[in-house]
Amino acid sequence: MTKQEKNDIIEVLKEKFSQYNNFYVTNTESLTVAQVGNLRRVCFNKKVEMKVAKNTLIRKALESLDEKRFSGMFESLNGVTAIMFSENAKEPALIISEFRDAYVKGKKDIKPKPVLKAAFIDGDVFMGDNQLATLTTLKSKNDLIGEIIGLLQSPAKNVISGLNAGNKLAGLVKALEDRAQ
Repeated sequence: MTKQEKNDIIEVLKEKFSQYNNFYVTNTESLTVAQVGNLRRVCFNKKVEMKVAKNTLIRKALESLDEKRFSGMFESLNGVTAIMFSENAKEPALIISEFRDAYVKGKKDIKPKPVLKAAFIDGDVFMGDNQLATLTTLKSKNDLIGEIIGLLQSPAKNVISGLNAGNKLAGLVKALEDRAQ
């Protein structure tokens, strides 16, 4: 690979790291060519971009953007590395998890593939394959906004229903008063 080709790859990676706040670093070393093809297809269908690059080029791209911000990711750059870029922080974790379930189904003593090395989610670093379960339960920004709106509406609904109940109670007292006279 020529120096110009390496620089081109670094520029493409820098663009992707700048474009996405969420990316996953995975090890796809033990996957067959067919499995990698299937993984790429699943990623494409779920709007997750998957790139494979040399670790040194990934590191140079991250360092040139913001070495301090991405420093937690450098430890994960070893072996065969595939990067999954996504707008949705949870989607790559779901893809990896579902891909593993389909691969391991019915087979014994098989290590799950691909292996999650690290994830960078809105500035936070999740290191290691043991973080996959946590990452699959992340809520999207829209989910959180919906929950907050629901929580804010709940007290208002209670006040309104209380006021409506008060009107019904006042009407009942008035009817009883009218009957008594």
